[in-house]
Amino acid sequence: MLKAKNKTGLVFFPAFDWAIDPTHPEREERLLYTKDQVFEEGIMDIEGIIEYKPLKVTRNEINRAHFCVPDIESVTTNSHFISAGGAKAIAQKFAQGEIDKGFALVRPPGHHAMRVVHGGRGFCNINIEAVMIEYLRKEYGYRKIAIVDTDCHHGDGTQDVYWHDPDVLFISLHQDGRTLYPGSGFTDELGGPNACGYTLNIPLPPNTSEEGYLYTIENCVLPVLEEFKPDIIVNSAGQDNHYTDPITNMNFTAQGYAKLTTLLNPDIAVLEGGYSIEAALPYVNAGIILAMAGIDYSKVKEPDYSPEKLKESADTMKYIKNVCEKVLAVWDSRNDLKKKIYGNDPIFKTKRNIMYDTDGIYERQFQHITNCDKCGGALKIDSESDRGWKITGIHAPVNVCEKCLLQAEKWYETSNSEINYFHDNKNDRFERKKH
Repeated sequence: MLKAKNKTGLVFFPAFDWAIDPTHPEREERLLYTKDQVFEEGIMDIEGIIEYKPLKVTRNEINRAHFCVPDIESVTTNSHFISAGGAKAIAQKFAQGEIDKGFALVRPPGHHAMRVVHGGRGFCNINIEAVMIEYLRKEYGYRKIAIVDTDCHHGDGTQDVYWHDPDVLFISLHQDGRTLYPGSGFTDELGGPNACGYTLNIPLPPNTSEEGYLYTIENCVLPVLEEFKPDIIVNSAGQDNHYTDPITNMNFTAQGYAKLTTLLNPDIAVLEGGYSIEAALPYVNAGIILAMAGIDYSKVKEPDYSPEKLKESADTMKYIKNVCEKVLAVWDSRNDLKKKIYGNDPIFKTKRNIMYDTDGIYERQFQHITNCDKCGGALKIDSESDRGWKITGIHAPVNVCEKCLLQAEKWYETSNSEINYFHDNKNDRFERKKH
């Protein structure tokens, strides 16, 4: 009988009661085919691969990551609580030492959900990785977290949640935003004044295949991780960069995913996108599970797998190498870039417009962040949407210093929007007032 080298926990949650519409690419079949294949191939019979049931997150666990407008219930369903709870269950088992690795195969996905949530973006309402990470930080004391997002779409929501946090390194590999939703994720998106250089984006050209992805992991991602030395590595394991995916333009494979997982060696993986329900997902997920468990995956291949047909062109590889050099240059010069971009103003201000493609909402934001050398800073967001809501959200991160916490409290005392939130992650204090 096969035995897993790494004790590996799995959670499956297909969310039968949640779909954008019955024929939408993001639907329950995404996980049903995978679960059937995993059981039929006997993967769940391998000693050391264990299935766990999802938990359910609490409202305060969502509050650690989000300002939900006008409230959590208005922008979520029960499935969102359980999807995030599936990631939480894996995190709990890992933190308690019950497993060596864990993979949450859950939906709805989450990596397009930002700090403020007015509705659905990119099929995401709440950021299940962020909810999980804040749970780990608060309940188990993890400090330095690395998130490597390998979904084909830029993880703009996770980037937004951790834009100001120097203790969280966010790296996203994705199809170039000039060619794919959400149109972001360029090498000059570096993080806020307190975390400049701790957001790293690696936009890859269409048709990138195994060689390009694995080169990027080995020569760009791993050197940064080695220097950052995270307490835990989380992989946002989107699978929509497969060569059969209907809504993207990449040439990755099940073998490529398994090799990437071996190289990256994540502690926890959380499923994100992936919409080739029969031709890709069962093979890709089986490869990832075996790789996490430390079991030979060399025979996990799609029926039409052909490395020669998907071979990287010389021009594509040259482009990828140039992108990796730019990203490494950003990482190496992050301290100088902080001074150059943000200066020494005690409070940095910015504004932007955000589109919610899934729910057709338009939002305008004004942000204030304290420029601090000791923590992630106090964050104030004034947000209004074309649905009529106007809110002010004040966020103090788990690593907040006393000076920034005092500033956050002052902002909340004087805030007078229709709805005002104060989220103090350090003390697990969550308040909400209306005017």
